[in-house]
Amino acid sequence: MPSGRTHDRVTLWSLPLIAGGTLYATARADLAFWVSGGFLFSGLIFGPDLDLYSFHYKRWGILRWLWRPYQQAIKHRSIWSHGPIIGTIGRIFYLSLWLSLVGLFYIGIARLAGATTYTGQQLIAIVRHSIELHFPVYIALFCGLELGAMSHYLSDWLVSTFKRSSSFKLKPISKQKKMPVKQAKKSSTERHK
Repeated sequence: MPSGRTHDRVTLWSLPLIAGGTLYATARADLAFWVSGGFLFSGLIFGPDLDLYSFHYKRWGILRWLWRPYQQAIKHRSIWSHGPIIGTIGRIFYLSLWLSLVGLFYIGIARLAGATTYTGQQLIAIVRHSIELHFPVYIALFCGLELGAMSHYLSDWLVSTFKRSSSFKLKPISKQKKMPVKQAKKSSTERHK
């Protein structure tokens, strides 16, 4: 498995390709911005390795405790963390739960303080309207998050495949241990019996 620094390099080196490819495909700078931003966020902070003590986890700073329950619930490299699309959706859902809890806490505090706040139905209507109004942006952001995670999956897979294939290669004859002549004759006569 590549190191955290290798994953960072892959993310940073791929960013111009992602931005340019998105701009070329959509001809919209705003969508290229959201795809690139999601790619960078996923590649550096919101990636699949949040399921263990990793570079991604450490970058959350004082908020890294948010990911402790996730680490205990998700096995490393399982479909729930490293699975295409499902891993990204799982992390989005997990973070959304925390953000919802924080939002509900602040709404409760505001109500206790006597401030007028939105009702649950009003909040749902606002979110629904935002999704309808900015649907292409949400899709672009999700695509960027998934592309960032995919760069992680692919680099893990490539390094693992390379390590497996290189471990089965035969050593050059000059580096193989040479059997003493007496042992070689003895083992060849034993084979013929």
